[in-house]
Amino acid sequence: MTGCGFDCHRAVNRSTLADMEKTASTAPPVPLDTPLEDYALLSDTHTGALLSRHGSIDWLCLPRFDSEAVFTRLLGDHDHGHWRIHVPDGEVISQAYLGDSFVVQTVWRSPTGIARVVDFMPIHGHGDSLTDLVRTVHCVEGEVDVEAVLRLRFDYGESIPYFRSEDHGNHSVIQAVAGPNAVYVRGPKMPHRPSSDCHHGAFTLTEGESLKWVLTWSPSFEEHPPLPDYSRSFEETVAFWSHWVETLPHQELYYDEVRRSMLVLRALTDLKTGGIVAAPTTSLPEEFGGVRNWDYRYVWLRDSAFTIEALVEYGFSQAAMQWRAWLLRAIAGDPEKLRIMYGLGGERHLPERELPHLRGYENSVPVRVGNGAAEQYQADVVGEVMVALETIRRAGCLEDEFSWGMQKAMLEFQELNYHRKDQGIWEMRSEPKYFTHGRVAMWAAFDRGVKAVEEYGLDGPADRWRELRSRLYEEIMEHGYNEEIQSFTQCYDNTRVDASLLHIVQMGFISPTDPKMLNTVARIEEELLDEHGFLHRYITDGSDGLEGDEYPFLICSFWLIEQYALSGRLEDAKEMMERVLSVQSPLGLLSEEYSPTHGRQAGNFPQAFSHIGLIRAARAINFETARTR
Repeated sequence: MTGCGFDCHRAVNRSTLADMEKTASTAPPVPLDTPLEDYALLSDTHTGALLSRHGSIDWLCLPRFDSEAVFTRLLGDHDHGHWRIHVPDGEVISQAYLGDSFVVQTVWRSPTGIARVVDFMPIHGHGDSLTDLVRTVHCVEGEVDVEAVLRLRFDYGESIPYFRSEDHGNHSVIQAVAGPNAVYVRGPKMPHRPSSDCHHGAFTLTEGESLKWVLTWSPSFEEHPPLPDYSRSFEETVAFWSHWVETLPHQELYYDEVRRSMLVLRALTDLKTGGIVAAPTTSLPEEFGGVRNWDYRYVWLRDSAFTIEALVEYGFSQAAMQWRAWLLRAIAGDPEKLRIMYGLGGERHLPERELPHLRGYENSVPVRVGNGAAEQYQADVVGEVMVALETIRRAGCLEDEFSWGMQKAMLEFQELNYHRKDQGIWEMRSEPKYFTHGRVAMWAAFDRGVKAVEEYGLDGPADRWRELRSRLYEEIMEHGYNEEIQSFTQCYDNTRVDASLLHIVQMGFISPTDPKMLNTVARIEEELLDEHGFLHRYITDGSDGLEGDEYPFLICSFWLIEQYALSGRLEDAKEMMERVLSVQSPLGLLSEEYSPTHGRQAGNFPQAFSHIGLIRAARAINFETARTR
């Protein structure tokens, strides 16, 4: 890897205007809708970029995951912003993460030579909020032509910035400004093309020569901060990721998949605030061409709780404590107004709006930013959080007056909403109901409160919580389990099943081998398991208040795998695990859904929920494999 300077190449910049127009017209176009499997995630734990296999940064929000995007081609077209570096007459022969990092190395081969492209977002540490992206091209063998096309756009591709360029010998600095945002790109000279409002450079490299660009975000109204010394940024960034995951306990089966999934969870956790986003993207559709397109760049309490459970079970307690501190700040002194999701910094209001200027991935509209589900009441949230906080407690992390006080206040909030119907774990936009999963989560919340008093000596109205726990259990067994069909049901007022019923085992409500649970699993297999062996969330017929359909959700398949393993169906679990793992991207990433019909991943990408499911399923299979020997 080359050093920090921009004088590290002797390449010829052959970008006359005529050459640029000719190259632009003859270069093979990048398909507008690159399959999600062909994207790599870059992350600095503050935000994330999606890099296509063919060298295009098609999505990047600056400076945070939930900020406006400066590259939005993922949801629009070329004019909405992207940054492509490629070998025009070459082919990609390999692309991989370097070790355990989110540093991506792509190797190109052309008729005349081989080039290596390295892309990463440097990790600068806790005290530095600088957000930047480094891209380096190195000629490994022979001679290669390299083309760079930079289209910077702000406000999700709607705002064209004004540009200013400064020449500094053999490199230049491009400044792009729009409203409060400024982006600086330092690297080889790339002339501005007014006809398309982009910058373009064409270069020839011979063996041993390199090109390097650094993109940096800054507030437009402030002096741009001095750049760090990038001479060690590559090594330091690789070391950051490797050091973080090095304590992961080894397991016999699926170790590499779990390792990468753990890293994805860390990549989606903000280093400064401790907030964990559900995904780095918005509006990637649950059905190609459909309307179920949502913004996942926020911190769901449920998703975060699941993440924390997974991290703590593998010994990553520090990340859990950081999230607990985030939770205290987000809820603050007003738990009676508990929300299901927040912004990365703990922001409470996330109004949903549409972006009509974008055509949507696979023409799936509307494209949405913000999330109206933030206003919903979902009965399971307190329970999920209480289960996660108990996991932290069991790991030996001590409570203080603030953290335990927050938990008692959440249980008071739950009691105040005891009789309130909700929208369920899947955020349905129909009339509220009593969802069985949500009522079980309420049972789990009171159960963890009682255990905190009984087992850890904490103070609280344990008798009252025991009473409420008992009442909920009786109610669930009377209204949430249907004796006629011998199954738990999605809601108290219907006889359908829902994949979320698999999660009631994880909350400790019922044994995985209880006949009632086994009967429920049989119903789930009958109603929700498709012919390809992937599991849907529930039957989508419009009763959820939404139009259209959706593909199988990957976490649901992982939940079924976990249930198989824990109930003695180990071979079924392994078989299904192999099937689901086969749809991972070449870099080990998973989106929210998978379409067996199209053979493609769908939904926001990469999705924390899916990787959490993988981790849990792998743990269950490994445990049962060892136990049955």
